[in-house]
Amino acid sequence: MSPPLPTADAEATLRLRGIALYCLAMLLFSCTDACAKFAGQFVPVMEVVWLRFLVQVVLAALVFQPWRAIALYKTRRPVMQFLRGMFLAGSTIFNFLAIHELPLDMTMSIGFSAPFITAALAGPLLGEWAGPRRWAAILVGFAGVLVITMPGFGALKPAIFLSLAAACSNAFYILSTRLMTRTESSAGLLLYSALIPMLVLSPVSLPVMAVPPTILVALCLFLTGALAFAGHWCLVRAHHMTAVPVLAPFMYTGLIWMILLGYVFFGDVPEPRTLVGAAIIIASGLYLLYRERVKAPERQQPIDVLDG
Repeated sequence: MSPPLPTADAEATLRLRGIALYCLAMLLFSCTDACAKFAGQFVPVMEVVWLRFLVQVVLAALVFQPWRAIALYKTRRPVMQFLRGMFLAGSTIFNFLAIHELPLDMTMSIGFSAPFITAALAGPLLGEWAGPRRWAAILVGFAGVLVITMPGFGALKPAIFLSLAAACSNAFYILSTRLMTRTESSAGLLLYSALIPMLVLSPVSLPVMAVPPTILVALCLFLTGALAFAGHWCLVRAHHMTAVPVLAPFMYTGLIWMILLGYVFFGDVPEPRTLVGAAIIIASGLYLLYRERVKAPERQQPIDVLDG
């Protein structure tokens, strides 16, 4: 006999749990960036990046115990797996360098441009072409990014380009993840996304390693990896419980956490143009999600998204 179908109440409860886990993931990713910003004031940024991946690898190994199911971690596309790991490494490096110089809310707002870059490139790379309405939303979203990044040539901060580079790297990471989910296991993707950057960055990171000056800095270094790992775990569990179109709009709760963390711990007060640009980006993103739900909800698949 087939198992009984879940009731409407059970489905609603599961959906709410998924939303709660997704919002928790956004909080954890925001705290990851805050810890990285603080630690980066006392030790080299490359040390922060490398330890973030090292801690995630250790925790993933302890939790998933890959030696118990080796088949799940055998990759059919080693080259693409390597490139995907490097896209995440680039996203993390550029993001940690950017938050060292810019307010957290600004880097988060610029980071929201990644879905628009993904939508624009999904056609030529994955055959998922955007229609006229989606292209209009993409252009509006980029206009929001310009509102944030172009206050005037005299006030343009070079670190903004680091944040834009992080968004581009994140977009390619998302695209490669979409491609890899067709042949690779979720456990393997999660482990390799941290293991590959850790190994590749070791030659350039280990020579510049410095002893954390205080226990608080050391704790923040550990938390960059631990919080990122926990955030990815919440993200995966949320996608198991709730459909992507339901979850995706709650990505923007991360901006709220970034504003609060930036103000409380670093004294960053959001600039008006950042809030205006973020509002434009969020509106465009919600429209893209609406169009995706209307046109092809059955094609939606959970994907890994890069944190910092």
